[in-house]
Amino acid sequence: MKSKASAPGKVILFGEHFVVYGVKAILCAIDKRITVTAEKTKERKISIKSNIGKLELEPNKLISEINSPLKPFYYLADKIIKNYETGIKITVESDIPLGVGLGSSSACCVAGAAAISRLFSYATKEEILKLAIEAEKTIFENTSGADCTVCTYGGIMEYDKKNGFTKIKSKPNFHLVIANSNIEHSTETIVAGVREFKENNEEEFSRLCKEESKLIEDVLNELKTNNIIEIGKKVIQNQEYLEKIGISNNKLKEMVKIGHSESFGAKITGAGGGGCIFALTDDSNLNNTIKQFKNNKYDCFAVKIDFKGLDTF
Repeated sequence: MKSKASAPGKVILFGEHFVVYGVKAILCAIDKRITVTAEKTKERKISIKSNIGKLELEPNKLISEINSPLKPFYYLADKIIKNYETGIKITVESDIPLGVGLGSSSACCVAGAAAISRLFSYATKEEILKLAIEAEKTIFENTSGADCTVCTYGGIMEYDKKNGFTKIKSKPNFHLVIANSNIEHSTETIVAGVREFKENNEEEFSRLCKEESKLIEDVLNELKTNNIIEIGKKVIQNQEYLEKIGISNNKLKEMVKIGHSESFGAKITGAGGGGCIFALTDDSNLNNTIKQFKNNKYDCFAVKIDFKGLDTF
């Protein structure tokens, strides 16, 4: 018996870093996916195969002793088969670039939780999300669960630390051109740098948080009417705030400038310091924006918002 599930990646549209200090963030699922296939095996082993490697272990290992990026899958399989005399084989296929802030880990956890759990019983999306967040904590101990949530439900979502998640009903029709800096970065180091900036510039940081909050509320209103020109202006404004708190560098600034040349606005998405930026476009300037990045030798691709979220089949 086989079970198959897929989940989308994600982009942080607005609010990264400021969300740590109580400001809302806006995230969206994107139409790049992770697909996980799970099947029962007679041999009582947990076997995982993906494009980043393989892992094969017997059940009941301590998760803290497993040094592999595939350990969320092991965690899920080990937890779910405890009451069954079976092994499990897991295959992972991905079209989301890894380690660049596009939610590949979260999509893996969501699709993995769905595929594995539904081999044995019907699990609701709420139950799958809970499992996925548990699995994600094996690699990101302090995860907010925001990424797993948007990967599960799809669409656009607002999140803040106090109130959690709210799905945004609007279904705007825009494209994002995502360009990869190919700079490796440590999210922990960058988060620590923002914290240091805050401690050394309390007044300025407080003002930036207030301005970011106002910007987010404006964006939520503009999303209702798909006012892409105004949303683009907010993208540009948000990038300025991110540069002020020190998460940009010369290469990212160059990429943002390239994005601005043809799109409605471009900014860093995620931790910064490396990773990706996105440029906001529609059909009128999509191809020219892609062309600009490619002419400047940057890896890039276009995505749209994924409104489906988790899919099982």
